[in-house]
Amino acid sequence: MQELDEVKSPGAFIRSAMEAKGWTQSDLAYALGGTAASVNQILSDKRSVSNNMALALGAALEVDPRIIARVQADWDVASAEAPDPSIAARARILTKYPLREMVKRGWVDPENGRGSLEEQVCRFFGVTKMDDIPHLAHSAKKTSYDAVPPEQLAWLFRVKAIASEMNSPTYDKAKLQEAIDEFSRLRAKPDGVRHVPKLLERAGVRFVVVEGLPKAAIDGVCFWLHHAAPVIGMSLRYDRIDNFWFVLRHECAHVLHGHGKSEAIVDCDLGEGDPAQSINEEERLANLEAADFCVPTERMTSFYLRKKPYFAEREVEAFAKIVGTHPGLVVGQLQRRMGRYDFLRKHLVKVRDTLSTSMMMDGWGDLVPTER
Repeated sequence: MQELDEVKSPGAFIRSAMEAKGWTQSDLAYALGGTAASVNQILSDKRSVSNNMALALGAALEVDPRIIARVQADWDVASAEAPDPSIAARARILTKYPLREMVKRGWVDPENGRGSLEEQVCRFFGVTKMDDIPHLAHSAKKTSYDAVPPEQLAWLFRVKAIASEMNSPTYDKAKLQEAIDEFSRLRAKPDGVRHVPKLLERAGVRFVVVEGLPKAAIDGVCFWLHHAAPVIGMSLRYDRIDNFWFVLRHECAHVLHGHGKSEAIVDCDLGEGDPAQSINEEERLANLEAADFCVPTERMTSFYLRKKPYFAEREVEAFAKIVGTHPGLVVGQLQRRMGRYDFLRKHLVKVRDTLSTSMMMDGWGDLVPTER
């Protein structure tokens, strides 16, 4: 933006045009049919040049009136009070992150007096200045989060903030395996999910549920606060019993195998496609274990091939009882294999309300309090 002393004032511009014609103030006043006093106000920049006056001055001085009007506009902008610097900061954040949603959810709160919005956003991301916020950093500055889209990264940092304030025992791999064994007994019950938080806590796994952000398309995450503090985060993007157990077991597999220690593993669109086909070995392994947990893979394949293409509801229910799982987990795998997502949807029972009875969840109108 031009500095004020670099912008020619309307009065100075008009005075130059007058001098080119050899006119005095009185001459210009006479040509305009006005008074010398009114012309003096314009020349001293005490009175703005209106569009009508620009037309009149243009006719008198033989100058394009659009130039006069533009000089006045430039002068007005240069003379105006500087805008609140937070405007640029908000705009900069908003170009990358869902800032309005973050404020709406209470993750940052510009009204609570804990510093400016920029300061709160910096605290949210654990940095001291905006230039260090991932995706806002200068292009030459690479971060470990470059591959994670901003919407997903904001969700991830919220999970991290909540997990960081949880008091959990040291991680015990054997106890996590015991918890998974118990999950195998709980998966057949619609209300079995309510026991998950306590079982994971005993194993030293910090379990966090945060409602996903629009466009994030995220299911879960696995990362470690330190070598003895693994974290599993879930969004419950699909409030269905089959999706819950698949995503949970997928993230448990990452923890069991020590995945996510160097950088967070953010999982999207879990349970879709062939579990054996994944972008990397870690995901392939977690997908296979999750699918086998929900319904033993060999038995699921045998049932599918024997009954294809017709699957009676009573046969699905009987098969689920035989393998010790909820019918919704069988239906979920049948839907994926058949590509028919309307098939026996009534068995895909909701679990979020049940889970909320045994843990605090961030989102859906509720906010988990944190210090950050």
